[in-house]
Amino acid sequence: MPVTIAEFRRALGQFATGVTVVTVMRDDGSVHGMTANSFASVSLEPLQILVCVAHRALTCRLVNERGNFGINVLSENQEEMARFFALPEQDPETARQLGVAFLSSKQGTPLLDESLVQLDCRLVETVNSGDHAIFIGEVVDVQIREGKPLLFHAGQYKKIGAAD
Repeated sequence: MPVTIAEFRRALGQFATGVTVVTVMRDDGSVHGMTANSFASVSLEPLQILVCVAHRALTCRLVNERGNFGINVLSENQEEMARFFALPEQDPETARQLGVAFLSSKQGTPLLDESLVQLDCRLVETVNSGDHAIFIGEVVDVQIREGKPLLFHAGQYKKIGAAD
């Protein structure tokens, strides 16, 4: 019997991951973000990461057009931001209420202020596979803050050491 999408999602949900927000400039100069946990290191020489984005997501088109993007690793106190950026479109008033703020990198990449880690990436390759694009980015700058990461497991946001 073939594996169903629901079974596949449930199985992969057992793999705990960190939570990131991919940030990229929109056509009008505003910032678009997307919560993603399909993020990984690719290479140390050169410094490369990957993130997977659904073809139907606005982020996919924008990263391809812009050629640069940010990866922002969220801290354990940024769950509301993770939920906010999981929406296909972000309401500016809600962003203001949540205290969402962006910094601009040297190459003009928008980065989420107060995130645990900010990676400024230059797109070096796009691999299309199934219904997603795998973006490989060269890390051109990094900012690191002290703190604990936000986790995602079994469909829920969690903190390190927190009881279920």
